[in-house]
Amino acid sequence: MLQTLMEYGSRLDSEPGFKTREVRWLVKLDQNGELLGVLPLGDGKRGQMLPRCPNMHNMNAGGRAHFLVDSAQFVTLLFKKDEKPKAISDSEMRHAYFAGLLRSATAEIPLLIGLADAMEDGQKTQTIREALAKMKAKPADYIEWQIGEFRPRTDDKVQAWWRAWRENDKNRKVQTTKSAPAGKPSKKSKSGTSMLCFLTGSPETPLPRHPPITGLPGGNGKINSFGDPLVSFDKAAFCSYGLKASANAAMESVAVQKYVDGLNDLIRNHSRKLANALVVHWFKDSVPADDDPYAWLEGTVSEEQAQATAQARARELLDAIHSGVRADLGQNHYYAMTLSGASGRVMVRDWMEGAFEDLVRHVGAWFADFSIVARDGAGHAREPKFMAVGGALVPVLKDLPAPTVATLWQAAVRGLPIPQPLLAQALARFRTDLVDKETPPFNHARMGLIKAYFVRKGDRTVKPYLNPDHPDPAYHCGRLLAVFANLQRAALGDVGAGVVQRYYAAASQTPGLILGRLAANARNHLGKLEGGLAFWFEGKIADVMSRLGDRAPCILDLEGQGLFALGYYQQLADLRQSSKDDGKDLPDTPDSTTGDNQ
Repeated sequence: MLQTLMEYGSRLDSEPGFKTREVRWLVKLDQNGELLGVLPLGDGKRGQMLPRCPNMHNMNAGGRAHFLVDSAQFVTLLFKKDEKPKAISDSEMRHAYFAGLLRSATAEIPLLIGLADAMEDGQKTQTIREALAKMKAKPADYIEWQIGEFRPRTDDKVQAWWRAWRENDKNRKVQTTKSAPAGKPSKKSKSGTSMLCFLTGSPETPLPRHPPITGLPGGNGKINSFGDPLVSFDKAAFCSYGLKASANAAMESVAVQKYVDGLNDLIRNHSRKLANALVVHWFKDSVPADDDPYAWLEGTVSEEQAQATAQARARELLDAIHSGVRADLGQNHYYAMTLSGASGRVMVRDWMEGAFEDLVRHVGAWFADFSIVARDGAGHAREPKFMAVGGALVPVLKDLPAPTVATLWQAAVRGLPIPQPLLAQALARFRTDLVDKETPPFNHARMGLIKAYFVRKGDRTVKPYLNPDHPDPAYHCGRLLAVFANLQRAALGDVGAGVVQRYYAAASQTPGLILGRLAANARNHLGKLEGGLAFWFEGKIADVMSRLGDRAPCILDLEGQGLFALGYYQQLADLRQSSKDDGKDLPDTPDSTTGDNQ
């Protein structure tokens, strides 16, 4: 996993001591440090991601600041209203450190003198601060500088100075660690010895602490702005041979920086928030956006591609791979990992990898298995987005548990079966919505999930449309209830709580006890209809009853209830469509109202 992340990070401009940051403002100064103007960076919603921003190590030492590119709060002392005195004092200390670093660099880079002067001149700093406040900058926004035509962040001499300063500072820290206090014996730093790097296999000095991974939601759903390490050890049981922090998984600094930069880039640019977790996904070799199966799942495709179904795109792509037209994709691989932040560390909840061809096949199968007739019987329902499937299981999407989302994600990407507890959730939501007239019950994603459960079990008798030849009587019991519901509506109109509201729950569990009573009552309803319509309904009832055999089942288990729901839904859709084809003007039942949550 780390090796793959390091390979991804190798595509980026990655080096220890530098970081790609979201920078929102470019402050322009003249050679004397006088303000020329402030320009916003980015698109207004997000800043511009700029590589080669110097990244200070050991920021927890107190009073430190990043060299050259840091936040408006530390650089210009821009505070939010009613900022706490301690935060102000800490920021003033960091501002002094920032200015001191710049002054140190001016000995070798005279072009930085104007910026150093501005940071040490309270009036000039205030002018910059007021200009940023007028532009509605926030204290946490990062700032880049331009001095005349000189942009120091990209200058080779500036970067070389920062490398040398950083290395000297780290060496000073090592010497301090090795030096024993007066009266105490010296202790050798084991983390400074040469060890085999887990990532490269070469003997290297392990990095004692790895840079943080940022942008992950924690257990409370909020983003930790400081980030968390992916590799760390803080318990005695994990610190073999006295190795602490990250040295117990020895990795050298360049390899570490690559995997950290790679994962941070994936979180920002190739991730999807699923409940309180985050899924990042990528490919060994880059894939065009329109050929990305992850985008099909999420529904983030171009307008042109959106005209074709994901199933059709998957078939076309697989044909192109097999014929050699897209041989590049045939050798490609996909990767996906589910992450969250918890208690100061990164939690890896799932890891998936495999051939790109398998991913295309699994995602195409996901949409094929979820294919279901539309509620009005006019063709297939629109393919649901991935989160619409999860949302079909709960009243409100924010209530969807992270483990449920992870299970669905694995089913989609790996082609796994739908677990039975999710079928139970879908049926519970289906029954609840049927009883509540105010809620449109026929959510296409929910009905597709019920169907997909059986298809992924290997039941090929379940079709997107009505299957009159289905072998299971539970399916036909659901069909019969749908016909009775439409018959009552045609005979009596809106009677408030009708057949479905009163009997669906009982009929779906004990059809043998309920359907006989409803069949007797149906004769009264037929007597209220005109001859042609009554004859039409009699034919429908007779056709369904002929499929039941000797009798309706007395009790249905969970899977039987799932087939009952499918039969009920598909029969209603068929009745709506066939009534139009036969010229019968059947009234809408309250069970077929429009509305969907996809």
